[in-house]
Amino acid sequence: MVDLDTGAVIAHPATVDATGSLRAAPLPMIIELPVRTVLPGAGTLAPLHEALRRAGRHPREAILLLTGACQDQDRPLLKVGLDGLRTIGYLLGFAGVGSGGPALDLVAEAAPYVLALDPDVVARVPADHRATAVVRAVTSLARDVGAHVMAGGVHREAQVAVLRGLGVRLAHGPLLAPGPDGKVRVPLPVADGSPAAIMLGPRVQEMLLPAVTLPAEAKAEEAVAAFGHEPTITSVILVDEFQRPKGSLDRSRFLLSFAARYGHALHGSKPAQRLADPPRTVPRTTPAIAAMRAAGRDAARVYDDLVVTDELNRCLGIVRVSDLIRQVSAIRT
Repeated sequence: MVDLDTGAVIAHPATVDATGSLRAAPLPMIIELPVRTVLPGAGTLAPLHEALRRAGRHPREAILLLTGACQDQDRPLLKVGLDGLRTIGYLLGFAGVGSGGPALDLVAEAAPYVLALDPDVVARVPADHRATAVVRAVTSLARDVGAHVMAGGVHREAQVAVLRGLGVRLAHGPLLAPGPDGKVRVPLPVADGSPAAIMLGPRVQEMLLPAVTLPAEAKAEEAVAAFGHEPTITSVILVDEFQRPKGSLDRSRFLLSFAARYGHALHGSKPAQRLADPPRTVPRTTPAIAAMRAAGRDAARVYDDLVVTDELNRCLGIVRVSDLIRQVSAIRT
């Protein structure tokens, strides 16, 4: 799954090894499930929970994409099942939206994380104006309920241009498959080459780095484990169930709290939010110069990572101030 705005690969389909176990990967995984498997409740998916645990993955690193339609009489059961999965931490989505998938009023009630357009609809874009109208309607609905839209089966650059213009942010398909060198190449929009735009620098979405996130209610010892897992992590972002940033843990200040005498005893079992600072957010379209100004508003936190957000204030990743400084220096040079 590729972000059409930045060209970044942000998720992979789940794969299994020869033993039938989920294969661990550094990116979130997409797992397709028939709607009927969710109706009995989150407990029936215990094998999935265990497979994730064995792979060293957390439910928040998995996007469950539900396939098929839901009968009217099953809607209450589906709502209970989705609420249970969401509580565990899974990101939820529906596949086949726009043709043969879930009813649109059900989509609105469920408030999913992602809506996957039916590939048959995507295949007819942009030649068929009726298919384009369906995509426009789904993106409008997604914007109102706070969901991302994903287009599957993208084959042509003309499709990417139209889909991006309609507000589709995520896509996958043969056009976006990795090349022989393993890299994914996305036809990005033509950059604004005006002198004024050049002087403002690139947008922060072009310097985006993946954010290490934890639920807003996570314990401090969970954040310590996250920092200890990878020494290059400079921050941990606390997010709510909709991936909106609620707190920011700077590595140096946070770990210093634990280095003091009785630090772990005082903080370990308490919510990490107690030691968090308010997240410093910037929209993904913010130019480097403007982001530098935002970073300099608080002298005590001038080198803290900035949290990059989308139009619905959801965390897309982070940008490091050191990267901003390099970009601004290059502009002035």
